[in-house]
Amino acid sequence: MRHPLMNHPESPVHPLPESPVHPLPGAPINSFPWTRIHTLPGSALFILLLVGITVLTSCDPSRVYEKNIRIPDGIWYSDHIVHFEVPVEDTISPHNLYVNVRNASLYPMSNLYLFITTTAPSGHSIRDTVQIILADEKGKWKGSGLGDIWDLQQLYKENVRFAQRGTYSFDYQQAMRTDKLPFIFDVGLRVEKAD
Repeated sequence: MRHPLMNHPESPVHPLPESPVHPLPGAPINSFPWTRIHTLPGSALFILLLVGITVLTSCDPSRVYEKNIRIPDGIWYSDHIVHFEVPVEDTISPHNLYVNVRNASLYPMSNLYLFITTTAPSGHSIRDTVQIILADEKGKWKGSGLGDIWDLQQLYKENVRFAQRGTYSFDYQQAMRTDKLPFIFDVGLRVEKAD
């Protein structure tokens, strides 16, 4: 008795279609017939991309502005100013401002001092000295980490009401009393509506 799944002379054998995929260098095209590339039509891909962007941006409705800027080569020189421009339309709602820092676990200190200069659309400026606590007294890094890279978001100002509409600029300068501050990879600013 023949097995129903086995080929026998009476049943025709249909070859698999040619596959454009070469799973291994030098392997014949049909040596891995189960490998197929499935592509979406252009319109379906566009809709999927649009839905993905909408979901990602709608998950954070309180965010007004957020940007992180890379520090070249992970060395923050004392004369390197990191600049942010924040367009402000809402002068009624209170806002919270956060400083974002990405550092390596090789960063030699537990804190980071910054000079933050805020300039209003009118040209009026104020300068704050801000301490960012990156690690606790025992040396445990704060924030979230992946491997030896740590991301921290620390509140800088709470319940701020912007006095006028327009573009506010925020300039960060490291204030650690060293010309070259190693293992700081990114710094950023987040502005969100306070609850």
